Amino acid sequence: MMWQKYPGSRQSIPLGIKVLFGGVFGAGGFALVYYLIQKLHSRGLYYKLAMEQLQSHPEAQEALGPPLNIHYLKLTDRENFVDIADAKLKIPVSGSKSEGLLYVRSSRGGPFQRWHLDEVFLELKDGQQIPVFKLSGENGDEVKKQ
Repeated sequence: MMWQKYPGSRQSIPLGIKVLFGGVFGAGGFALVYYLIQKLHSRGLYYKLAMEQLQSHPEAQEALGPPLNIHYLKLTDRENFVDIADAKLKIPVSGSKSEGLLYVRSSRGGPFQRWHLDEVFLELKDGQQIPVFKLSGENGDEVKKQ
């Protein structure tokens, strides 16, 4: 028969299997890249400074309730962006009592300068806003914790 495989011949892989493996590897690759981008943001100083402010703010801690859970950023949200001099994030957070979004604005003078927070506030799901941090002063040297 023409369709019979002979010993030593090259066996072709059915198209359905190729599509299946291609889809699995493609989805796996996308998930890996998404995870790595999340890790990159969570290691950024603009992110770490905001988390420190949230964890040291008693009113925000009380509103959320222990334990504090920090969730992944929605990378498709246009409000989340980071460039050379500015970072603006909307970080989902939750606790035992409530959940909400931590809004973070950070900036720096140039590509090799240190990040500093401009503003951090927590917006709970009920609409309540809790100011966590606000940079004040004309030259940005004075820091005010809310």
